[in-house]
This record gives sequence, C-alpha cells and structure tokens, in this order.
Amino acid sequence: MPTVLPHFRASQAYGSGKFGLSFELFPPKNAEGEASLYEHLKQLVAFKPSYVTCTYGAGGSTRDKTLDIVARVRSEFHCPVASHLTCVGSTAEELRGYLRDAQARGVDNIVALRGDPPKGQTEFKPVEGGLRYASELVGLIKNEFPSFGIAVAGYPETHQEAVSAQSDLDNLKRKVDAGGEIVITQLFYDNDDFFRFRERYDAAGIKVPLVPGLLPITNFAQVKRITALCGAKLPASLVLQLEGQGDNAEAQFESGVAASIEQARGLAAASVPGIHFYVLNKSQATARILSEVQLPRG
Repeated sequence: MPTVLPHFRASQAYGSGKFGLSFELFPPKNAEGEASLYEHLKQLVAFKPSYVTCTYGAGGSTRDKTLDIVARVRSEFHCPVASHLTCVGSTAEELRGYLRDAQARGVDNIVALRGDPPKGQTEFKPVEGGLRYASELVGLIKNEFPSFGIAVAGYPETHQEAVSAQSDLDNLKRKVDAGGEIVITQLFYDNDDFFRFRERYDAAGIKVPLVPGLLPITNFAQVKRITALCGAKLPASLVLQLEGQGDNAEAQFESGVAASIEQARGLAAASVPGIHFYVLNKSQATARILSEVQLPRG
C-alpha cells in the first residue's frame, strides 16, 4: 500500500529542540529541466528536509506546474510541501480556486506573498477584484482555508519598495498578525544584517520563528543579477575574491560554497530555528554545505 503522509504545518519544524531545514525549488522550463530537478532532489532529500517549497513564474504563469511538482515531491519523496502564492494578476476568487486545487492535491502549506510588479511595471497594482497586500492574502487563507500552514517573507535588508525599515517591519507584523506562522527571509550574505533584523523583530514583539534564507553562490554573474533584483548586497571582500577569479567557474563555486558554509555555521551557532535554502534546482552546493556544517537537527 502507498505511504500516507500525515498533514504537516511548516511551523511544526521549529521549536522544542527541532531545527527546521527546507529547500526552495522553481518550475523548470522544459522536460529536460524537470528530469534534472528530480535527480538533484534525490540528493537533497537524503538530508531529510522538514519540507520543500516551490515558486511559480511571473504573474502565475506556471501555477499548474508548481502544483504538479509539489504533489510529486509529496508522493514520491514522502516530504511535506509548500506552494508559493502571490496576489499578482489574480482576483480573490481565482486565488480561492488555486487554494482549493492545492488542498485537493495534498499541499500542506502556502508561502503567501504579494508578489513583484509584472515586467514593465514600476509599482504593484492589483487587478479588479484582487488583493493589494500580502496580509490580505494571509487573512483569506487563515479564515477560509485554515488547514494550510502559512509562511510569509521578511527582509533583513528592507524591502526595496518600503519607505523605511520601520514601515517594512510594521508590514511584516501585519502579515504575522493576520495568520503568518513562520517568517522566511529574503537571501542575504552578511549575517550581521540578519542579526540586526532579528533584534528589531524581537523588539517588535513578533513571536513566530524567523528562518534565514540562504542562496549559495555558485556563479558570480548569476548572483549579481539576483541580488540586484532583490536589493541584497554582497560583502566587499567576497566580491573582490570572486572578481579576481575571472571566468574560472570552478574557483567561483569553491569560493561561494566556502562562504556559505561559514554563513550557515555562524547562523547555527546563533541559535536560529532553521535554515531555508534557495537551491535553484541544483544539489551540489547545498549538499556540500550540509555535509560540512552538520546542522543540529531535532
């Protein structure tokens, strides 16, 4: 008989001696990429993640594929899953439809986000009948689909659209007050940025687990593009090191992974409740980090 995986809220991965480990995937563009994703995932699940999340394309362009992926991960790897969901391009009723579909396919958790403005737009504008804020989406899920666990996003270096760090933190508190059960941070590369954010987070009275999100550097050009899009910064010393390696891909990988190992060690030593890895559908870097760091799993 097939294994029946019990329902699992992501918040259960943290606290009482537990250390949560999660991986974030994205829907591949073709069948070759999808086959590669599952091969890499075989290596990652050996580390027994608490759950696996999957994003979707801009404007919800890969929502069906996202559900295909998380449903397969849940059934094939017997791992709890979370689907991302944004307000972009959807009415509230369309969001309800997606949540009903996700529920029917065994999704355990939703990562609730406002989402970035569509390409070519400089500010977010909801469609008619849509939602303007992530806190509204969180409230909809909490009130109408209470079986889902809910994760929300936090920004150690402040969201690019926020008028101030304080307003950004106030917005995060609204998301948690509306029903967010864990906060997963945007990627960052200086642990001091996270620690300062955590101090302000605690001072604001936010009580849910604050989980750092790490993106291992495996390619300097790639990570420069990603950090430019999300407003994260790279330490100057690491930039100089990577720039000095020119087009040497192997050297960039080794330097980037070494930096991520030290970052993960520093976070684990500072008693974070877990770590969320942005794996970019690959396993080598994250597997190396986890093999080296030996995170304290509960």
